[in-house]
Amino acid sequence: MRYLAIDLGDKRTGLALGDRETGLVSPLEVIECPIAADGGKLLLDRLASAIQIHLGEATGSRADTLVIGLPLNMDGSEGPQAKKARAFGELLAQRTARTVVYHDERLTSVEADWSMSQSGMTRGQKKQKRDALAAAAILRDYFGALGGSAGSDGRGESDSSGAGTDS
Repeated sequence: MRYLAIDLGDKRTGLALGDRETGLVSPLEVIECPIAADGGKLLLDRLASAIQIHLGEATGSRADTLVIGLPLNMDGSEGPQAKKARAFGELLAQRTARTVVYHDERLTSVEADWSMSQSGMTRGQKKQKRDALAAAAILRDYFGALGGSAGSDGRGESDSSGAGTDS
């Protein structure tokens, strides 16, 4: 089963693709689009297109899942950004007919910055990759929480109460 991780941001949204069976996770792309543009419709359209490109058609025989990073407060509580992520996830689930689950994204941007710290990339180059790397970190952590082989540092637990799903 394949998973597409989404690191929603106010200005940029990172995407990563992973396969639970192999445990492989790869950062894909960063979508430069404010979440508030056109009431979220523009980002929703761009994400739906990216999901179609990377996962193909949603069919009953292939149950690929979207994993949306949930920006929890450091104490584990949900603030306004987490509520915004859940609301957007519900819209995305309706639009794409995909299962959506949420996973703690605390410190994934820090992890992405650390992984690029000795890369020799310029600040601008790092900025272009940061959100996709953060999405990859979200997905690795999610696999780890499921007991997958992709590893985890033990941060948080998955919320698989997904938008309109029983998983």
